[in-house]
Amino acid sequence: MQGTGTRGVGIAAGLIAALAFATSGPVVKPLLAAGWSPGAAILVRLTIGAVLLAGPALWALRGRWAALRSDWSTVVGLGLLGVAGASTMYFFAVERLPVAVALLVEYTGPLLLLLWAWARTGRVPARATLVGASLAMGGLVLVLDVTGSVRLDPVGLLFAGAAAIGNAAYFAFTARPIALPPVSLAGAAMTVGAAVVALLALVGALPIEAPDVRVDLLGAQVHWMVPLLIVGAVPTAFAYGISAVSVRLLGERLASFLALSEVLLAVALAWVLLGEQPLVVQGVGALLVVAGVALVRSGSDRDVERGATPPPAVEVRAERAPEPV
Repeated sequence: MQGTGTRGVGIAAGLIAALAFATSGPVVKPLLAAGWSPGAAILVRLTIGAVLLAGPALWALRGRWAALRSDWSTVVGLGLLGVAGASTMYFFAVERLPVAVALLVEYTGPLLLLLWAWARTGRVPARATLVGASLAMGGLVLVLDVTGSVRLDPVGLLFAGAAAIGNAAYFAFTARPIALPPVSLAGAAMTVGAAVVALLALVGALPIEAPDVRVDLLGAQVHWMVPLLIVGAVPTAFAYGISAVSVRLLGERLASFLALSEVLLAVALAWVLLGEQPLVVQGVGALLVVAGVALVRSGSDRDVERGATPPPAVEVRAERAPEPV
């Protein structure tokens, strides 16, 4: 079982990654309002992210190409589903659904992981896990302020559901106990994701509109490349790299629920950067999400002991390591 220090590092890394991921919306929103299509923004974002992650990924790998070859299926799966799939399907969803609804469906990914582990192992998750998951998802509904009677496009819901599968796949693939260092896995998967999105754009499945415009960012008029460089560096290269470390340390279940804090931080950043003041009900929802994640954390050790969820990769690899002579 994990020590307090290891778990603390994993939680800190997860929160830092969530904060970095949360900067994406407030920074990209002015660019999309200026005429850029989501497809163009995500293609440039992933390409910049792959370039920036290449150096750290190669440094962490240190020439161990055999690890990259042996773990190629994890790299491809993560890049295809967890990077390209989740991002692209979410953008397709927001074209047909309110953003809050699309986000809510995408962030059922942790529930999908929980249900999949339950079905696969036949073991009921700990009571704390089930209560925590319910509180976290209920709080997410309040934070996203999904209220009123909204007619939901069924195709949009299918896209959002596919994004949720991609979200779950990201944590499942990243949590695997493989030889690739976390940063190397993130960098290789980012390259695969960028290539997949580029292919979708080439065949016309992902519309590309990228006008040469200046956008309003933090009260200043800047060239379109400025927000894209920020998004490629902070919520992409840095966020995916540090998130991979967190998932490897915490395991898929705790890390996936901890990632819900991204929504809370995105609301806070929208308040600070865009002046979008949150409602009281969103504050209540935030408290429920935090309480839910805390309960999932308390139930995770029990779930690992009973085989209801895979242990963190660092524990699996430690168990496999030969004893010193």
